[in-house]
Amino acid sequence: MKKVMVFGTFDGIHKGHLDFFEQAKAYGEYLIVVVGRDGTVAKVKSRRPERSEKKRVFDLRKYKIANKVLLGGKDDPYGVIERIKPDVIGLGYDQKSFTLNLKNELKKRNLAIKIVRLKAYKPKIYHSSKIRK
Repeated sequence: MKKVMVFGTFDGIHKGHLDFFEQAKAYGEYLIVVVGRDGTVAKVKSRRPERSEKKRVFDLRKYKIANKVLLGGKDDPYGVIERIKPDVIGLGYDQKSFTLNLKNELKKRNLAIKIVRLKAYKPKIYHSSKIRK
């Protein structure tokens, strides 16, 4: 069974997220969604998420989009990848901070994981920063 892993804040699910998950699912049979910790989101985006990490996980599980929804690591953002060993990692079209060292981290940890960049879905409409406004 081919496992696909995606990462994000997911602070309010919208059509852009739903399309992102559908694109990711096309690469395998088992979708794992890793939700960013409140502290990690604050560090990366210079603001705290509107919904708590527990609420964001709860919301995603309620949608039944993914086979597994879990929180990212507090200290090692790549630890969850090492633990689960997905076959594919799907990255959002605008994901940057987590992805800069991803290839090097995977190589350092002896993980041969395919990385795919997923396409934007109407980014002028369905982007979390636009919807928040």
